[in-house]
Amino acid sequence: MLPGKDALNRSIVKVRAVVPEEAFTAGILGLERVGNGIVINSDGLILTIGYLITEATDVWLTMNEGQELAGHALAYDQVTGFGLVLPLENPGFVPLPLGSSAELSAGATAQVVSYPEFFNPHPVQIVARREFAGAWEYLLEDGIFTAPAHPHWSGAALIDERGLLVGLGSLLVRETVGGEETNANLFVPIDLLKPILHDLSTRGRADRQSRPWLGVYAVELTGRIYVTGVADGSPAQVADIREGDLISQVGDREVTTLSEFYRYLWALGPAGIGVPLTTVRGGTNLHLNVRSVDRTDLLKRPQAH
Repeated sequence: MLPGKDALNRSIVKVRAVVPEEAFTAGILGLERVGNGIVINSDGLILTIGYLITEATDVWLTMNEGQELAGHALAYDQVTGFGLVLPLENPGFVPLPLGSSAELSAGATAQVVSYPEFFNPHPVQIVARREFAGAWEYLLEDGIFTAPAHPHWSGAALIDERGLLVGLGSLLVRETVGGEETNANLFVPIDLLKPILHDLSTRGRADRQSRPWLGVYAVELTGRIYVTGVADGSPAQVADIREGDLISQVGDREVTTLSEFYRYLWALGPAGIGVPLTTVRGGTNLHLNVRSVDRTDLLKRPQAH
């Protein structure tokens, strides 16, 4: 059962973030990003999808009545994709209680709720629970896939039949439903937030070892991993990895899926470690040692207010 309309109107806000032109992510994610945020505690702490607020110098939060408030981009967790925004004032937000995404199985029904200006509450079905490997060195081990697709999914709330928050909107994807391919949404399970929420809200980052990052964009095709792009200024660019290269091995381990590539990469050690890669270009094997970095070191940090 959904919370009442008045409560939802004080639980879901519009998030608008402004990013400087020189930001590392400006060319990929844009200079102005708009999506949803969800109030999750009595202090007005707002959960959103992290790519909306990455490197933002200004964050604005709009309530349903049109009132606009300034916010501070508090944290972005690269591993889960969650972001947190702290509003600089609390005009009477109503937190949306956290549920259990583990209890949400394929076939269950739910609602996707975004800022009212964007779209009305949207009934959906959970069409899959499975792993998702993103092209940007991202791996979600137990993603929630829903259909029909919501048109304003970024940071939208996935709410179960008890009215509890069980997922956060991340992407528009293609998914097979009933034997036919259709548009669907990927949600990040809310259970991933619970063990890191305290650290994110007090320290700005989760208490875990930083993963090595290369700056490779890749796709998995017929058991092979192809490079589709390389981030400017990244370790991959420095090592002369190019679009069209085939990544065949991490160390002495052959990779045939994106998830294997990421797991083998991250298993080598913390950010900064040298990553032995074998790539194939024009039929020639290239043996590289790529010096990884912590991705967050390349990002502009939010200014304190």
